[in-house]
Amino acid sequence: MKKITLTVLLGTSLVVSSFGWGQTGHRVVGQIATWHLNKKAERTLRQLLGPESLAMVANWMDEIKSDPDYRFMDPWHYLTVKTGADGYDPSLQEAGGDAFSQTKKIISALREGKLDPTSNVEYVKMLVHLVGDLHQPLHVGTGEDRGGNEVKLSYFNQPTNLHVVWDTRIIDGKNLSYTELAEHLNRRANSDLIRSYQSDPLEKWLQEAVDLRPLIYDLPEDKRIFYEYGYRCYPVIEERLLAAGIRLAGILNELFG
Repeated sequence: MKKITLTVLLGTSLVVSSFGWGQTGHRVVGQIATWHLNKKAERTLRQLLGPESLAMVANWMDEIKSDPDYRFMDPWHYLTVKTGADGYDPSLQEAGGDAFSQTKKIISALREGKLDPTSNVEYVKMLVHLVGDLHQPLHVGTGEDRGGNEVKLSYFNQPTNLHVVWDTRIIDGKNLSYTELAEHLNRRANSDLIRSYQSDPLEKWLQEAVDLRPLIYDLPEDKRIFYEYGYRCYPVIEERLLAAGIRLAGILNELFG
């Protein structure tokens, strides 16, 4: 499904570059979600996606950025919630959509069940990715530093920025495959935790990101970070990935189960 169909269904948008969790993080979310699907949802998604798993389609929205026909989706990876604000404010978002509003529209369209087969597949791929993005705290940005992209720093003496550190550097520093990391995290997924995560509305996801800002922005004056910063932040990253996977499964079970 190309731009003309998606823009009609979900709206038009401006072009701004942004990435979510790196490949590993998004695949972890997809893999955890797969383990928590009910039988009917698992069967339906297998019919929709064919040989592709949720883990393998999880990065589709990043990969498709190379296709000009899909550039209109670029701003859908993030949104703005001002610190101290009372939740989501549509007036602060890109004209054509954001991660929060588009996720809700995608869920509604899938629930309605009137999409053509190609659109159905692409909407599932978008949903898998956007649930992951909404759990990367810097994708719920302050509106002041492009989700940490403008916070320049040094990570183990390599120049980078805060957004990249949270997207990939801390996760990749563990040297785990996505399946290893997913298996490690999924051991914590007891029934109470699953029920708690899946009962939370999308609005709560945004507040969780806002609440993490004091931790995320607690940087040394010289902006040189090493093990200590990663040690403090990695448990939060693990929790975000696990929450995203379990919540994604809950949505997919409701839509397809």
